[in-house]
Amino acid sequence: MGKPTLHDVAAAAGVSYATADRVLNNRGGVAKKSQDRVRSAIADLGYQRDITAANLSRRRQYRFAVLLPAASEGFFARLHGDLEQEVAARSRSRQQIAITRVPPFDAAALTRAIESCAAEGYDGICLVAVEDPGVEAALTRLRAQGVAVVTLVADSASQARDAYVGIDNRSAGRTAGDLMRLAHRGGGAASLGQILPITGSLNARDHADRYAGFCDVVSADLHILPRLETGDDPEILEQALRRALRANPDITGIYNLGAGIPGLISALATTQPGDKPVVISHELCAATRDAVANGLIDAVIDQKPAQEITAALAALVALSDGQPVDPLAGQITPAVHFKHNMPPQSAVGPEEGA
Repeated sequence: MGKPTLHDVAAAAGVSYATADRVLNNRGGVAKKSQDRVRSAIADLGYQRDITAANLSRRRQYRFAVLLPAASEGFFARLHGDLEQEVAARSRSRQQIAITRVPPFDAAALTRAIESCAAEGYDGICLVAVEDPGVEAALTRLRAQGVAVVTLVADSASQARDAYVGIDNRSAGRTAGDLMRLAHRGGGAASLGQILPITGSLNARDHADRYAGFCDVVSADLHILPRLETGDDPEILEQALRRALRANPDITGIYNLGAGIPGLISALATTQPGDKPVVISHELCAATRDAVANGLIDAVIDQKPAQEITAALAALVALSDGQPVDPLAGQITPAVHFKHNMPPQSAVGPEEGA
């Protein structure tokens, strides 16, 4: 037998389809004896309501807001492009999605954007969170109003959101640490390891978790230098890295756990081939792809933004329908790419510098 329908429920209960529909939707006007038969038939048959079909029949409109860090290039530009494709496709499913750009790592601006959403009557919002009490308080107030909250890429405190979609960033940092330790095996002066981490901001939980996970793995064997914090600004990153390489020519490894890839590449391009440190970075894009091909970056950890966007919007729909969201549904498994296992460019969509 296939999946039971409401017609099956009505037949099993000995009532009309209209009566079964009234019971299912709690519209009243049905005798208690008939209500009991319908509910018993639902339980016996294992009938599950098709929420999507029901919403389409009621011409349900969903209104969602997505708050993304502003970026003209790189990972968040790629994420924004993937989202715009979903916006166009989902409009046919009566999902209206408003996109708001917020300055990266700016907790005050993000808090204001969240508060603006509270006045717009959205069914749910999705955002890249920043570790900040004001942000968490604004999200908690929004949830208290019945608005679904999904964090994307960077998480928030559990009481401030309904679901998180993204990679396990601490695990990603540990993976980078494993790669860095492998690169430093073999004895000699290089095995002592002078490792330079580069972060955007530890106020972003994804950066903080990656940094902590990386340190978990490498701190016992390698020397971790004071991190460079760049706000993911390519120019700041380039100048800071050039200064660090001049001040310490014995740096043997660089872990860039944020963005600012053009600045990273420009600084590395001035190093001599024999002096270049082992470099591990995040996010597959045209710039990182070329840098790996040219030997400037050794490995890239990618978090599959298109998959993240699809999972986040699916979570918003489920939450808006009052359905539970499986935490594993939002768990994205990152991919680690080297020179010889790069996917075809078409497989990752349009790419720009990170």
